[in-house]
Amino acid sequence: MVPDLDNPTQTAILIESMIRSFVSQSPENNLGQPFDEKVFDQPLVGFSSGADPLYDEYKHHIGSFYLSPLELFRSSFSHKPPQPSELTVISWILPSSRKIRVEQAKQTKQPSRRWAHTRAMGEDFNVCLREFVIGWLKEKGIRSMAPMLSTSWKRYNIGQYAPCSNWSERHAAYAAGLGTFGLCDGLITAVGKAVRVGSVVAELKIEPTPRPYEDHHEYCLFYQNGSCGDCISRCPVGALTENGHDKQKCMRYTEQSMNHYIQKKFGLNTYACGLCQAEVPCTYGIPDQD
Repeated sequence: MVPDLDNPTQTAILIESMIRSFVSQSPENNLGQPFDEKVFDQPLVGFSSGADPLYDEYKHHIGSFYLSPLELFRSSFSHKPPQPSELTVISWILPSSRKIRVEQAKQTKQPSRRWAHTRAMGEDFNVCLREFVIGWLKEKGIRSMAPMLSTSWKRYNIGQYAPCSNWSERHAAYAAGLGTFGLCDGLITAVGKAVRVGSVVAELKIEPTPRPYEDHHEYCLFYQNGSCGDCISRCPVGALTENGHDKQKCMRYTEQSMNHYIQKKFGLNTYACGLCQAEVPCTYGIPDQD
């Protein structure tokens, strides 16, 4: 039976089911040797409108270089560009397996082997998922694109949030009601903070997922009542303090020092740290704020 993609509710259910099935069944969802196990458990899926005012707010706060869903879509499809309201951003959260989180929690200086494999093989799988969603939509005559696979995606070292980029998967997920930010800038979701995030912009009208929060730090215990700050002591280079996240210091350690370490230790050409995402109250879910 041909699915009714003119029905927004049915379309949302169908896309979520399709993504969940791919994560569950794809052989690419694997940590690779010497492990023979899945990287990710069942994902969360959410939707935001290309006309959501949040995307204009991102541009205002992050910088004029930040791209809206429409600007990204037009960079891939210049013919018959749609209106912002005719676009939907499909976002997903890929939660790392419990084995990965448990192993990472034992680390104090460098990421565990499973965590390094998650950064390498896990993000490779995330790319496969983006391509699968695009291909699935294309078969149904729907134009779509993945911002992180676009030649328009770039990093910038300007503005108060530098280093940053012109599209953020985490910010799209926030817009889609999937989580809020913590002290370390990680996204705290219903399945925790040890996650990877992805998105696709599609020429579809789907009812946006409600945002069950009003503040972008709502799920972080440090910002809500000052009762936490565990991620501060988890950082091996002091990139986290009560004043927030020093992105430059974090990047130097993660993308330089840990790139060398992971290549030498595990033979993987990737970078990772992620110690602030394990052995903290938000590792597995939204912490109780009572």
